[in-house]
Amino acid sequence: MRTISLFVAAVAVLGAAGAVVAIGCGDDKAAAQPPVPVVAPEPVKAPEPAAAVPAPKAAEPAPAEEVVYTPVNLQGGGSISGQIKVKEPPRRRKINMDADPKCAAMHAERLLTEEVVADAEGNVQWAFVYVKKGLEGKKFEVPKTPVVIDQKGCRYEPHVFGVMTNQEILIKNSDDLLHNIHALPFNNKEFNFGQPSKGMEEKKSFGTVEVMIKIKCDVHPWMSAWAGVLDHPFHATTDAAGKYEIKGLPAGKYTVEVWQEKYVNVSADVEVKEGAATTWNVEMANKRGE
Repeated sequence: MRTISLFVAAVAVLGAAGAVVAIGCGDDKAAAQPPVPVVAPEPVKAPEPAAAVPAPKAAEPAPAEEVVYTPVNLQGGGSISGQIKVKEPPRRRKINMDADPKCAAMHAERLLTEEVVADAEGNVQWAFVYVKKGLEGKKFEVPKTPVVIDQKGCRYEPHVFGVMTNQEILIKNSDDLLHNIHALPFNNKEFNFGQPSKGMEEKKSFGTVEVMIKIKCDVHPWMSAWAGVLDHPFHATTDAAGKYEIKGLPAGKYTVEVWQEKYVNVSADVEVKEGAATTWNVEMANKRGE
């Protein structure tokens, strides 16, 4: 009886558990979820083209600065003139041209050195007189006519000359033989070229102020010349009597200087009045290197 009672109890427990399961799970069809509707993806729109960006305008060139030149009045301006002497000028030496018989054949007598060319009174040729200070802020038009330096008779003509910055220098060869022209500046661009035939010409210029620039011929070592480069036209080279004249100076106070190849430069303050002639004489006493 006890066994039957236990069996009946077990069955009852199992029946209750089954009812619980039936209530928790329910019918398979009733438990099914409704289908999820399929939504088609929206078409991807192509990106709208970016608005065209206007190209930047090219920068307009700045208007060229108008250069105002100070007029040079050779008739009404002031002037500085005078005479340059040297103290105890050395004797000129004869040049030996035997290294080039063609050069020697051009001269009945040997040429003399040109470092110091002075007469019995000491009046010296080839001294370079120029305005060193007093023209600051003024601009002067570059002459269109070139300065000419000629190689003639195995020497340079002239031995000393002045030229403005950017003014053309016409270099000629009047000899029927080879010369070369070698400029030896410190502040400007060096040049060196040959002229092997008579009649050859070439133009050069210097862009920076420099007093002085040596020019030489490497083929004929006795040949030399000197160029004074300035940014104004107020300069002069003494003649055989040692005389010079600088014309057309605006009225004002200036520092004037004289250069000579073998003597130390001499300078002084000089006042120039409109339309008036000012005299400045100099005796150069101190030799370079002494």
